[in-house]
This record gives sequence, C-alpha cells and structure tokens, in this order.
Amino acid sequence: MKALPWILFCALLSGCIVAPAEPDYYGSEMVATAPPAPTAEVIGVAPAPGYVWIEGYWGWTAGRYAWVPGRWEAPRAGYHWVPHQWVHEERGWHLHQGHWEREHRR
Repeated sequence: MKALPWILFCALLSGCIVAPAEPDYYGSEMVATAPPAPTAEVIGVAPAPGYVWIEGYWGWTAGRYAWVPGRWEAPRAGYHWVPHQWVHEERGWHLHQGHWEREHRR
C-alpha cells in the first residue's frame, strides 16, 4: 500500500514527457544561397482514404541543403496543410516551416 502513491506519482509524471525537437533541417537560420530545385518524388498510394501528401522540400543541416522526403499524413479536421517554403529576405534565404492551419469559416 505504501507503494501506491509512488506508482501514481510516476504514472502522472510519465504524461509530462515531450517529443524531442525536430532536426535542424527544418530551418532556423538564414542561408546565403537559394535552395536547389525540388526533387521529383514518386508518390505512392495513400495509407488510408483521405490522407494528405506533404511534399518533400530542401532543408538546411550541417551547412548544406539536404532533401527531406515527402510523406503521407492523416488529415486534421478543420485544418489544411501549408507547405514548407523558402523565402528570400534581406539577410538571405529563410525556411518558413510547413504547418497545419485552421480553416477560416465565413
């Protein structure tokens, strides 16, 4: 019986675990050169009806561009996917990360 509070505490604490940060290639720095042209990808069959294809893109890691392959993701109700996009800004090129964005209702 003395172990029960400890077990409950550990169970509650396990819910506080967070996912690790994504690798650097998801873009957080300015890059002097433009990214290469997108790589052609073979888009396979969706794993289930309604899945959304997330296009691959050029990420930046270890001082160079690296291709991040596309993938299928389950749709999110009330959201649409905004793709990754490299934007030329005053100090260079910056990756705006792709993300799910809430649909605007009128």
